[in-house]
Amino acid sequence: MHFVVFGLCISSSWGNGHATLWRGLVKALVCRGHTLSFYEKDVPYYASTRDGWIPPAGVRVCLYAAFEDVVENVKRELAHTDVALSTSYCADGIAASRILLDSAVPIKTFYDLDTPVTLDSLRSGASVPYVPAEGLGSFDLVLSYTGGRALTELQSKLGARLVAPLYGWADTETHAPAAAMNEFRSELCYLGTFAADRQTALNELFVQAARLRPDKRFAIGGAQYPDDFPWTPNIFFVRHLPPSLHPAFFCSGRATLNVTRHAMAQYGFCPSGRLFEAAACGAPILSDRWEGLESFFEPGKEILPVCCTDDVLAALSLSDRELRDVAAAARTKCLENHTAARRVLEFEVICDAVHKSPPQPALVA
Repeated sequence: MHFVVFGLCISSSWGNGHATLWRGLVKALVCRGHTLSFYEKDVPYYASTRDGWIPPAGVRVCLYAAFEDVVENVKRELAHTDVALSTSYCADGIAASRILLDSAVPIKTFYDLDTPVTLDSLRSGASVPYVPAEGLGSFDLVLSYTGGRALTELQSKLGARLVAPLYGWADTETHAPAAAMNEFRSELCYLGTFAADRQTALNELFVQAARLRPDKRFAIGGAQYPDDFPWTPNIFFVRHLPPSLHPAFFCSGRATLNVTRHAMAQYGFCPSGRLFEAAACGAPILSDRWEGLESFFEPGKEILPVCCTDDVLAALSLSDRELRDVAAAARTKCLENHTAARRVLEFEVICDAVHKSPPQPALVA
């Protein structure tokens, strides 16, 4: 099949969680014999932070300054496209959706990689700049990065006719066990772009643990951290890490911490891509708790859930052997169930079901 994606970003992993995910997924799509075009607005902050990623054969990245410049090319390409996706936080998501929905593409799809944020914005009365004003009822398929009750709300609040989860994944070629690097060594590491709605949990589960273990080294990697972040002398900071260095960063800590954005944790069934990436690298994972966590990794055996600083310190008091056992179990589960290749197979099954039995119209509640 030929896919067309209108997305936030694939050319730079700086400050966003979408690029690394798309890179893994398009590679897996190509391995299955598919081709893909990815349309991305060429903005300065991504243009200045591109990290050398080269699209595989069969994938075309289309950077544009203004959407009007590519409209005619888009229309021509959609005429021979099997599946087209407009996605959350696409810079020109509404315009792209209009062209997509007016086309003859057999499977018109909206993929929300930020479903809880979308739904919270609707609830608060804020505009959602990547969702058409009439909602999602005109799409044949709505995919969601978040499962659980978020799926029901996409139907009841936005009129989606057929909704399916397509959870995060790991690109096992990029994310695999790696040798530790001295500059990244830590008792606990955390990789993630700064987000204000993660800060309370990050303070409790990371910063406070660092304060109580001043003799140990802690490490944070990510972008957009403010100057007033509550740094401690034993927290080492890496401003931005390209995906090629993620494995070394994960594998240089005794354990790594996963912290979920507040809106996503409230909805549950919201595994971040970092969770699967760390598991694929063979890193012992400590994670905040949310509904559905056990659907992805078995607590206590494959992942160590933590709710407070004491939980973190208790987990770090485990022996290296105990932590390695947890990491090995999580890696096995990830390679079986949470790879980009596995998600492509799931996506193919969903597309086949849509093709055989198109969804019926739905009404927005």
